[in-house]
Amino acid sequence: MLGFNNIIGHEEIIRHLKNAMQSGKVSHSYIFTGDAGSGKKLLATTFAITLQCEEGGTEPCQKCDSCKKALGKNHPDIIMVNHEKPGTISIDEIREQVIQDVDIRPYYSPHKIYIIPEADLMTVQAQNALLKTIEEPPEYAVIMLLTSNADALLPTILSRCVRLDLKVVDDALVKKYLMEHLHIPDYQAEIDASFAQGSIGKAREAATSEEFSRLTQNALKILKYSSKMEVYELAEEIKNLSTEKHNINDYLDIFQFWFRDVLMFKATREIDNLVFKQEINFIREQASQRSYENLEKILEALSSTKVRLRANVNFELALELLFLTIREK
Repeated sequence: MLGFNNIIGHEEIIRHLKNAMQSGKVSHSYIFTGDAGSGKKLLATTFAITLQCEEGGTEPCQKCDSCKKALGKNHPDIIMVNHEKPGTISIDEIREQVIQDVDIRPYYSPHKIYIIPEADLMTVQAQNALLKTIEEPPEYAVIMLLTSNADALLPTILSRCVRLDLKVVDDALVKKYLMEHLHIPDYQAEIDASFAQGSIGKAREAATSEEFSRLTQNALKILKYSSKMEVYELAEEIKNLSTEKHNINDYLDIFQFWFRDVLMFKATREIDNLVFKQEINFIREQASQRSYENLEKILEALSSTKVRLRANVNFELALELLFLTIREK
């Protein structure tokens, strides 16, 4: 179901948008900024559909002709700007889809709305071309820029738009959403929510992906038995992980959650705040075997491994160093 009432988190932004609609003070240009999967597109499209709704309220009615067209993605006055090249939005694309189009009045709606996903990919020339429209828009125009990197936008554009920063959504809300809407069992929802780090999009992806479920089980197998593995068995695991380089950051995230759980349990003896509650027997065993210093060392080694891999250090060597630290007691 579409509508602000069905969006998880972002209460302040939703309040701001609803107030703008109620008071008739909708801005001509907005920047929705937040990490990938944080809900920028969902918020912007919900706002756009509500602005065009024939009922004129602060939630889309979903029944009027305008809402039906928008839900069918064929509303003539809600334009989703797209680009051909994956890493850039050219000046020609902004001219064709926004600048030359904006002077044509809306077909039958109060507004003409342009949504530009990945707005940070606009070239400097494209941004400068768009700037004139943002500075002197027709009274019916609303431009929404979506970005994970607002710093890549020109200061002149930033200063003329209402900026809405999407904050991460609380893990408990993400977990509740996964359990209620996607019927994910409690234990798996806990892992998916922690992994997503406040991103509903990432949580949904993790929860519905067989690949992520397999990856989690594999990571847990390594974590539960790594301290008992022979050196040759660890070498074999490193070799297996080499075939999954594209997933290595997900593995390292899961490793981090695990050792944070061990550290947390060692310090508090409480189970409630653990991500891997269901593995409490293994967590209890590792907490008794490892010192605080050892656990801090492992968490530092995990962070260092991420940095090393980003710097293109030899993959197997980086993992070897990590596993040597994990094997220490």
